[in-house]
Amino acid sequence: MNTTSSERMNISQCRACDSTNLVLYLPLGDQALANRFLRPEDVNQPEPKFPLEVFYCGDCFHSQLGYTVPPEVMFREYLYVSSTSDAIPVHFAEYAKEMYERFMQPGDMVVEIASNDGCLLKGFRPYDVKILGVEPALNIAKIAREQGIETVSEFFTKELVHNTLIPKYGHAKAVISNNVFAHVNNIADFTDAGRELLADDGVWAIESPHILTMLKNNEFDTVYHEHISYLSLYALTPFFKRHGLNMFDVKPTAVHGGSNRMYLCKDLNKPMSEGLHKLLQEEIDYGINKPETYTVFHQRVEKVKESLMKLLRDLKAQGKTICGYGASAKGQTLVQYFGIGTDILEYIADKSPLKQDRLSPGMHIPVVSPDKIKRSPTDYMLLLAWNFGDEIMRQQEEYKNRGGKFILPIPNPRIIE
Repeated sequence: MNTTSSERMNISQCRACDSTNLVLYLPLGDQALANRFLRPEDVNQPEPKFPLEVFYCGDCFHSQLGYTVPPEVMFREYLYVSSTSDAIPVHFAEYAKEMYERFMQPGDMVVEIASNDGCLLKGFRPYDVKILGVEPALNIAKIAREQGIETVSEFFTKELVHNTLIPKYGHAKAVISNNVFAHVNNIADFTDAGRELLADDGVWAIESPHILTMLKNNEFDTVYHEHISYLSLYALTPFFKRHGLNMFDVKPTAVHGGSNRMYLCKDLNKPMSEGLHKLLQEEIDYGINKPETYTVFHQRVEKVKESLMKLLRDLKAQGKTICGYGASAKGQTLVQYFGIGTDILEYIADKSPLKQDRLSPGMHIPVVSPDKIKRSPTDYMLLLAWNFGDEIMRQQEEYKNRGGKFILPIPNPRIIE
């Protein structure tokens, strides 16, 4: 199926290379926005759903959604806060330390694009550098400002860079975009804007989930409407070169199920690191540029769906009770695509106060504080935020000691006692 025969797409060209040769490989149906948790009083109001389908480009093999939801709909009010997880602040502190020690000096400026609540930028406070966040979500930017992080509440574009950021703040020695590049529809404008903001001797670090990990580990739930692109080094290396940037290094990280931190500079002659060479070759060896790789991935996703639903239905038939843990975006993709509702899950526990006392998108499962697990324990806990599985299971030691069991859905469903 390609673009000319699909009425469910609102793009006609690859975002990376402008090819029209787009091939559907992961159809996940129509879904409500993964971070649009409903207030109980709004449950009877119309809930918009949008196509959630992933295509690869037959020319450059960049993976991307065929349908783009306007960013104003997704990001002006946002319910994901970086500081909620125990692991993320630790990861960000390491991130800031590395960026400063490798690429910065006292007095330099660091700008984070999509800076959320300022969790990463706070990691730069021990160093003598200027700190600036750019965060379009008004409610989240307010949290950052309350913590002393100067934040511009706008979407990151060339216009913003030319008219506001450079005139007011100057160029940045370090630019960071953490889990945002994949969220951008017009990656050409975004990339050009980042290059303009970057000092001539500066470094831009882009961290996002790696499609190779997604393909290997059946991580289909990495897909949701905010994640417009699914990033490979194979597609991005030539893309960045076309926009005057050189990807010279990469650092794989375990966060979010497997991510890459990619390092870019303006020096197009800077040699590529051995680690980047090696990971590029790993992508090619796996078949990142072969259509059959994507066909097999879809087949495995369907097997995960069949296996997990059989497990959950068998448990319910035995009279067992099940809750979910982690009102994560990935979890909402999973429950919506699999059709997991209140007939299976009693509730979803989550630490974020912004999501508590709301209903999950699409399936309308109540989201509650983790305190409810103590008051109303279940026999099994489905870890929807499985990428933080170790952290959650440590936090829920009391649940386990009382006989509770955990279900990990990815890469293949299994029970942990």
